[in-house]
Amino acid sequence: MTKQIRAGRLAIGGGAPVSVQSMCNTKTEDVEATVNQVKALAAAGCELVRLAVPTEKAARALRAIREQSPVPLSADIHFDYRLAILAAEAGMDKLRINPGNIGPEENVRKVADACRAAGIPIRIGVNGGSLEKGLLAKYGGPTPEAMLESALGHVRLLNKFGFDDICLSLKCSEVPATVAAYELAAEKTDYPLHVGITEAGGGEMAVVKAAAGIGALLLRGVGDTLRVSMTGDPLREPEVGIEILRALGLRRDAPDFIACPTCGRTEIDLEGLYNDVRARLQSCRAPIRVAVMGCVVNGPGEAAAADYGVAGGKDCGLLFRRGQKLRTVPYEGLADALADLIRADGIEI
Repeated sequence: MTKQIRAGRLAIGGGAPVSVQSMCNTKTEDVEATVNQVKALAAAGCELVRLAVPTEKAARALRAIREQSPVPLSADIHFDYRLAILAAEAGMDKLRINPGNIGPEENVRKVADACRAAGIPIRIGVNGGSLEKGLLAKYGGPTPEAMLESALGHVRLLNKFGFDDICLSLKCSEVPATVAAYELAAEKTDYPLHVGITEAGGGEMAVVKAAAGIGALLLRGVGDTLRVSMTGDPLREPEVGIEILRALGLRRDAPDFIACPTCGRTEIDLEGLYNDVRARLQSCRAPIRVAVMGCVVNGPGEAAAADYGVAGGKDCGLLFRRGQKLRTVPYEGLADALADLIRADGIEI
């Protein structure tokens, strides 16, 4: 088990539930726009939001943003150690830095002292695209071993100044290399790990990369918090992250849907029915399993583990509960009948 750190009220590592993060793409100095996006991300399920702090003006805006944020905030700092100190003094709950790019060791000591005084942790964020030249030469590129050596070198630098409230990330855009880097880190350290695939692209490509990489790690018990990295609107990121956790059984706070692919046996609009059922259960927070099946072959038998379900017939469907057949309902009434069945068991939808 990893050590535990705390970013405000959010526990990371040490057996705490895997949390979901994202990052604003607003200009941080625009307080109103940033606060609005933080609130939208929180409403989408994000439990920690990171803010870019590239300038002193951005750093000076942090206090006002923090005062209005419903979730803990992390400040993303590069190059200028003074911005890290300002972020700590502004009440940020966490910093993300790369100790190797903020100058001499005296600068690192000042950042460590500021974070210790404020009681906030530091994420050492190693990125395969910005590894030290010496490590690239030694390993012939941004290999998993190179990323780990970079991370541990930065850990030693913070440890030198008595700071150990640390979590690690070791990301690159290639799924196999990222997974291997995190596996090495899990073997060699007990620091909590922030997992994700960086620069994963947008849309479906990013979703697939995130599910493959993050899912592979979490199934091995590696990872304490995650960020799905997607080009574009960050509001999609926590949604995908939460769905990954649900698919892995690490979060049970919504219905789990079972639905078969359509085939020549299907005699109803299965996709339309599935979408209708999902829409009706969108607000449900019960960990029930709901099946929407295309025919009696893939009905109560194959979906016997479902709590509730329908199996399509010709312009109708068979309603069932926990494998028990109940009655046949015309297609137009199937979604209503399924919703009524769930409500009848006292489940709020």
